Amino acid sequence: MSAPEQVPALVIGAGPAGLMAAETLAAAGVKVLVCEAKPTVARKFLMAGKSGLNLTKDEPLAPFLERISAEWLRPIVGAFGPEAVQDWARGLGQELFTGSSGRVFPVGMKASPLLRAWLARLAAQGVEIRTRWRWEGFEETPGRAAFRFATPQGSRLVAPGATILALGGASWPRLGSDAAWVPWLAGKGVGVAPLRPANIGFAVNWSDPMRKHFGQPVKGCALSAGTETVRAEFVISARGIEGGGVYALSAAVRDGATLTLDLAPDRPLAALAERLARPRGRETLSNQLRKAAGLDAPRLALLQEWGRPLPEAPDVLTALLKRLPVRHAGPRPLAEAISSAGGIRRDSLTGDLELTALPGTFAAGEMLDWEAPTGGYLLTACLATGRHAGLAAAGRVRNLVYSG
Repeated sequence: MSAPEQVPALVIGAGPAGLMAAETLAAAGVKVLVCEAKPTVARKFLMAGKSGLNLTKDEPLAPFLERISAEWLRPIVGAFGPEAVQDWARGLGQELFTGSSGRVFPVGMKASPLLRAWLARLAAQGVEIRTRWRWEGFEETPGRAAFRFATPQGSRLVAPGATILALGGASWPRLGSDAAWVPWLAGKGVGVAPLRPANIGFAVNWSDPMRKHFGQPVKGCALSAGTETVRAEFVISARGIEGGGVYALSAAVRDGATLTLDLAPDRPLAALAERLARPRGRETLSNQLRKAAGLDAPRLALLQEWGRPLPEAPDVLTALLKRLPVRHAGPRPLAEAISSAGGIRRDSLTGDLELTALPGTFAAGEMLDWEAPTGGYLLTACLATGRHAGLAAAGRVRNLVYSG
């Protein structure tokens, strides 16, 4: 193997956190090498943007930060919050709009125009990106530890002045986040919390009559788990339930909270009970429910699926409509999750996101032990932690040059 290549700064992983770290380093005048295992960069970013790139959430900073699970990360995210993300995107020539829910999107909706502009700016800053360079662990070399890569030209070593790891968690591994880094860092004494699915759907063992509803959205519901309640759509799929409403509560449900549905959230309990208590004559119970509770076909199907046999007593039936327990078989696999919880523990990091066991090596993005809901929180925090690590790494490189 050839001698290690000496570089001022190395970023491993070319997703949003890694690219933001590289941009921050380059803006500070530091020469940056970015290594990405896949043939192209930011694959998960592009995939997430296929249905509309949700950049951030346009809301006051305080409630925004409350949605970041790790309190210790909130000051970091606050330093590059929703307004800063919007300004950054506009600086890349992206016109933005805010939807009715407060979510912020590019007018064109897709991620690819923003990514092209971003990569052009990085190239103009002198950032070098090497694809098909897969990190394979550490190599002890004279002077400093080196990072070993499998490349199209064979095994290569890189010895940086500072390194930022932005390898993602363990969700969507086919796009690059396969958590291969966990044993390598653990072997160096870095504490890593187990990776678990976040922003995930739940498996359901449906009965045959539910097949005709696969792919249908469920609207007009309130979903509750633990102390949280949301009004949002979700989807009935062959695998179970998924979509925004389910993802918003998935952390609580994954951790043991019961998921329930209010199938008629706009109808008060007493009024609904009174209507269901009226004699229905020759009318079927299904028709009565459609009229009294305003149930459409998907909601009626869910009531019959999870509430059968349906009670005849109006008060019991009303209570079921207002709090229908969801019978699920647990979260879908981690590989299907939008993101992952867990990662590098707080006690293994300095305030600069530097690994205490590996001085000069920083971490950012989904590798950290935290989780955020969808809705722009996740992407904003990845960008913010990449920026924070980039600033700290730039300071380290400057100190090395000065001391050298």
